[in-house]
Amino acid sequence: MKKITALKTILSISLFGALFSGYLSYQEIFKETTEEAGCNPIGAPGTVFGYPACVYGFFMYLLVALVSFLGLKKKKE
Repeated sequence: MKKITALKTILSISLFGALFSGYLSYQEIFKETTEEAGCNPIGAPGTVFGYPACVYGFFMYLLVALVSFLGLKKKKE
């Protein structure tokens, strides 16, 4: 596999991951959660430093997307 193809694949997967984890983060943070729904409120046990794990996943996917985008941009120059 060529480096350009690998970077494009990584970029597309990371963008999909950012969209998915962003949607989950929105649902966890901004929607009212109830214990009946099985969701943990912010700061409850089962969260990481008070936030759901999907929030951290969102930022990690954005970081991977940024690095792969910069790799593609540098490769074209």
